[in-house]
Amino acid sequence: MNRFKFDLEGISTLGEGFPLRLSLQGDLAQTLIQLRAIQTFDTRAMSYAIQRTVRCAARRPIDELFDDLALHMGMTAHRVHATSLLLDAPGVFISASGRRKIDYGSLTFDFWADTLQRLECARDRMLRLVGEQLARREMFTIDWHFHQATGLSSASFDEMADPQPFSEAYPTLGEPVAAFVARYLGSREAVLILQGPPGTGKTRLVRAILAALSARKGDSARVLYTADQRALENDEIFVEFITGSHDAFVIEDADHLLMARANGNADLHRFLAIADGVVRAQGRKVIFTTNLPNVGDIDDALVRPGRCFATVRTRALECGEAAALAARLGADSLMPAGLRSISLAAFYKLIDDARAAATSR
Repeated sequence: MNRFKFDLEGISTLGEGFPLRLSLQGDLAQTLIQLRAIQTFDTRAMSYAIQRTVRCAARRPIDELFDDLALHMGMTAHRVHATSLLLDAPGVFISASGRRKIDYGSLTFDFWADTLQRLECARDRMLRLVGEQLARREMFTIDWHFHQATGLSSASFDEMADPQPFSEAYPTLGEPVAAFVARYLGSREAVLILQGPPGTGKTRLVRAILAALSARKGDSARVLYTADQRALENDEIFVEFITGSHDAFVIEDADHLLMARANGNADLHRFLAIADGVVRAQGRKVIFTTNLPNVGDIDDALVRPGRCFATVRTRALECGEAAALAARLGADSLMPAGLRSISLAAFYKLIDDARAAATSR
């Protein structure tokens, strides 16, 4: 996203010749569209009646892809950055942006056009140039919100879903991971709390839930995400969740949010309102991860029946549990002798390092 700030004066006049002064801050493409809309009311020179947003994930390198879009769309192109492009032609305007991932590119295209036919023609041509794409049902879209000096900001990008985690990695669930996730997604309760020390698999389990959401939806699940306490200190992000189209709200490292209100927690009431409060989540899920050591530290109102599906305690694997997971991975011989317990993160690193060492011999 291209961020900027400047003042404009006298761009246009409205009504009886009143001068227009604007102070602009934000996305360049959005601002250009807004300016054109103002000029339309003033001069009747241009109109964009149709708007669509298209998201996809391309296997091609983004720089190369944006070169092709700039050179072969048949539109006037302005390359804002290597992975940001504005395309303009009579009756159609496109803002394209991308983010590089390890083995794919996450792309967002915003289209404005005067007719649906013109928009569909431009969209089809663009997707042909994009070429081979990853399946949307195998991804989820993260809308990451964070606080800056200017207020709440966000960035949006696609994430590839991971393979389903092994059930042996989560002995505290008491059932296969897939069964637990299916029960949660099929329940009416909105809230799930994953509680445990760092490195015990909380984030892996969150990703498994988001992947299952996409598979159920048949398209990329859209996820509101934050780990920034300051982003949760006013109503803006909560209003976006309730009024928007997100499938889930994920709050990581939420220790400060889950503490009892009697202990001074002034922000929890907003979550109570969207999790089976006066305003309902309407089937969408709210997932917290926390390092709080005790379930008793969490406010009772959040974990009450009808609102909270489960509080899952993750922990280090004991010797026998680690051995069962190693056997599932075909890595029995890589387990060190005398192991008492190990975190899930440390377990996977141990296995990866042992395999790398064996390969290099």
